[in-house]
Amino acid sequence: LATLVVTDASQDLDGEVAQAAFDISYSRPWLVDVLEVIALVLSNVGVGIALAVVAAIAFGRREWRIGIWVVLSGVVAIGGNALVKLVFARPRPAWEDPVHEIGGYSFPSGHAAGAGVLFTVLAMLTIVATGRGWKRRILLSLWTLLALVTAADRVLLGVHYLTDVTAGLAFGALVAVALWLVVATDASRLPSELAVLTGTGRKRAAVVLNPSKVADVEEFKTRVRLVADQNEWNEPLWFETTVEDPGYGQAQAALEADVDLIVAAGGDGTVRAVCEEAARTGVAVAIIPHGTGNLLARNLGVPLNPRDALEVAFGGQDKAIDLARFTTDGGVDTSFLVMAGLGMDAMIMTGVNDELKKKVGWAAYFVSGIKALRFPGMKVTITVDDGEPRTFRARTVVIGNVGFLQAGLPLLPDAQVDDGELDVVVIAPRRL
Repeated sequence: LATLVVTDASQDLDGEVAQAAFDISYSRPWLVDVLEVIALVLSNVGVGIALAVVAAIAFGRREWRIGIWVVLSGVVAIGGNALVKLVFARPRPAWEDPVHEIGGYSFPSGHAAGAGVLFTVLAMLTIVATGRGWKRRILLSLWTLLALVTAADRVLLGVHYLTDVTAGLAFGALVAVALWLVVATDASRLPSELAVLTGTGRKRAAVVLNPSKVADVEEFKTRVRLVADQNEWNEPLWFETTVEDPGYGQAQAALEADVDLIVAAGGDGTVRAVCEEAARTGVAVAIIPHGTGNLLARNLGVPLNPRDALEVAFGGQDKAIDLARFTTDGGVDTSFLVMAGLGMDAMIMTGVNDELKKKVGWAAYFVSGIKALRFPGMKVTITVDDGEPRTFRARTVVIGNVGFLQAGLPLLPDAQVDDGELDVVVIAPRRL
């Protein structure tokens, strides 16, 4: 585009489009009024305010890289576009009786550059935050439409050529994408190559369900079939867990059936077993919470209502998360997605009464916790990475992949399920 402008190769096309657009606006004063409102709302000031709001939301959610990316994208796109204008110094279209007067140079369009960066930011965040269904398609279509409306507005007002707005949109979008790669992409959070695969593409799903947790299995299957069909998935395969196998064998059978998605319907135990088998295979796992704690679902923001969770399962956004592995003193290799603890924490987990869990839910852990208060302190030695060993006398030690317990209690508030790190808390009260 820059070459076309410098060599005047686009002048004939630009002139014809500009004249046709001007003729449309000049004979319709009401249209000019509408166009001027659009120009005001989507000016650099309006774009700056919108980006500031998006950045504030990101910072409020502790998405620091996203917030910085949004701010830098706006500053570089709007400021950089102004500098590019000075380099090309292209005059604006000239009219004997203009419908809208404005000074400055024409190439690239500042309004279009602002729209390019704003709606590219919104589009990328939409892809990250929404599922693969109609909501995402509507939002992406809306952002694209608004960007095109902004560009058309400048041409219809007679203040820019077609190449001006095209270059502006491209410049703004390029800045947002380039800065995303530089700022928002954290190498430590990138999944492995296997983790970004999407299966066969045939949209085949398998459901691994715990029949002791799902109240009415047949009704549940009916709901699953309905939601799967609405999201254009094929008839699911069905596997039920047993007392002897909480989900490992069933997940392996699903993988051997070459599915694209495994839906784990049960408690945290079922979810952990399925995820352990599916890890690094490229097959996605969805969670339908049917347990007592449902800690992984809570920390991931998966709806606790099974009906809502089904919509996320078949239309949600894939997300790579960490899975931690460890070896017990007995030489048993195992893994966890939520937390692993020793001392009083282990006593709480093993001391929960199953019958009480069925009656009062996660409050049963509170009852078990009261009983575990008598657990004595113990000597523990902790080594973090290659650091020096540190010795504590503690009541309990918890290693967490996520930060929050039931009822939103923050045990490890800085823990992130996809940051490639584990957080450790040592609880050593002097009294109690």
